[in-house]
Amino acid sequence: MPSSSVVADPAPGPVFNVVMTSNFLAAQAVAILEAAGCVIHYMPPYPSAAAVADLTGRVQADAILTRQGPVDARAMAASARLCVVARHGVGVDDVDLVAAAAYGVLVTRATGSNTVAVAEHTLAFILTLAKNLRPLGMDIAAGGWRDPAASVRDLAGLRLGLVGFGGIAQAVAAMARPFGMQVSAFAPSLAGQETPGVRLHASLTSLLAEADVVSLHCPLTPATRHLIDSAALASMPPGSFVINTARGGIVDEWALLAALDSGHIAGAALDVFEGEPPAPGHPLRSHRKVIATPHISGVSRGSFINMGVMAAECIAWALTGQAVPVDRVVVGG
Repeated sequence: MPSSSVVADPAPGPVFNVVMTSNFLAAQAVAILEAAGCVIHYMPPYPSAAAVADLTGRVQADAILTRQGPVDARAMAASARLCVVARHGVGVDDVDLVAAAAYGVLVTRATGSNTVAVAEHTLAFILTLAKNLRPLGMDIAAGGWRDPAASVRDLAGLRLGLVGFGGIAQAVAAMARPFGMQVSAFAPSLAGQETPGVRLHASLTSLLAEADVVSLHCPLTPATRHLIDSAALASMPPGSFVINTARGGIVDEWALLAALDSGHIAGAALDVFEGEPPAPGHPLRSHRKVIATPHISGVSRGSFINMGVMAAECIAWALTGQAVPVDRVVVGG
C-alpha cells in the first residue's frame, strides 16, 4: 500500500478546502488531508458537473478529489484557488483535461491502485459467462431445471482477446493463462514488441476475429468511444463474449443489445455503462445474457484505501509545495 507519511506535523488549523465528489473517503486518506491542513467538503454520490462547480466556487476550493462526479471547465473557473484535481482511481475521462491545462490546474491519478482488483473481477466475469451462471440461475429461480441439451464451456482452450495491454490487462493475462486460455492482445503502443505467453495483434480487426472472449482495458478517448460498435461485434466469432471493466462509452450499448438479441454474441459482462447509473429501465440491466455490476470492479477493500491514499497524497504534496511523482501526473507538473 502507498506510503501515507506526507506531512510530518499537522497544520495548526484549516488552511485548504478540498471538494470530495462522493460522500465517503477512507480514514487513511482523511488523515493525510487533515495533516496537511485540509477541510473536506463531501458531496452526495454522483453529483452533476454543475453541482461540483457550484460547491467548488462556494468554498473556493484549493483541490478537488473526484471519485463519482465530473469536473469540467466550470469547476476550473469557479475557484481562483484551485490548483489540483486528484482522481480517486485511474481513469480521467470525467476530468476536462484541456480546461485543466488552460487554467494551470494539476491533474493526478492513482496509478496502479486497483490493478489486482479489476483483474480479479474480469476473471470472475470470464468464469461466470463461460459457465452460463446467470441464465442457469434464473431458470432455477423460476422453478425450472436443466435443459437436456444444455452445456457450459471449458476455459481451457478459450481464446481471450485483450483490448489494451496496460497493467490491468497484463494481470488478467497472468491469471487467465493457468486456466489454459489462449491470450492475445491489441495495443498500438506495443507494435513490434514481444510479450511471452501473449500473442500481440497488429490490428483490432485481427484480434476480434480470433477471440472467444473480448475484454476491454483501454481508456475512453474520442478515438475509443464506441470502439466496439455493430461492425466490431459482427466481426467476432458467433457465440463469443464481451467484457467491459474499463469505461462504458467504449461499447455502443444499443449495438451490443442487438447482437445479444440476435444470438451472435452469447453474453456480456458489464461493470461500466455509458451513463452511470444507467436508467432503471435500461434493457442491459436485466437482460438474461448480461451480468451487470455497479462500476465496482476496482473497489475492493484494499484498492479503495489505495485509491484514496494516493489521491490524498497528491493533493497534500501539491498544496504544500512538494513534488508529485511523475507517474501520477496527467496534466501539469
